[in-house]
Amino acid sequence: MDETVDVQGTAIGVGTLVALAFFGYSRYINETILGLDAAMLATGAFAATFAAVGLLHGAYGRRDLALAHGVAAVGLALVTLAINGPQVLGGLVLLVASGSYIALVTIRARNTETQAAG
Repeated sequence: MDETVDVQGTAIGVGTLVALAFFGYSRYINETILGLDAAMLATGAFAATFAAVGLLHGAYGRRDLALAHGVAAVGLALVTLAINGPQVLGGLVLLVASGSYIALVTIRARNTETQAAG
């Protein structure tokens, strides 16, 4: 029997736990960690998670999903570090575009798997 490991799920899980730890620290202990806004670090952890998932997709040959996750990471980083409205808007446009592509590809892949199994 072939054993597979869902590394994408693991990467997302670890990134989410790190982000929640930063957010919890920000909410209940202190707003900053070594002078950095802990809520910003939480959002940055999610951006790093997108980048890690993009690298994983690239390693497995899914360059389209690697690029989409990379664009999502850049978009979230722009939103996190934005200084003015146009930067936030640019980040949100990147997030919506890449998120829409990721959702579309994921739905199509699941539909194809369902049709092949049934």
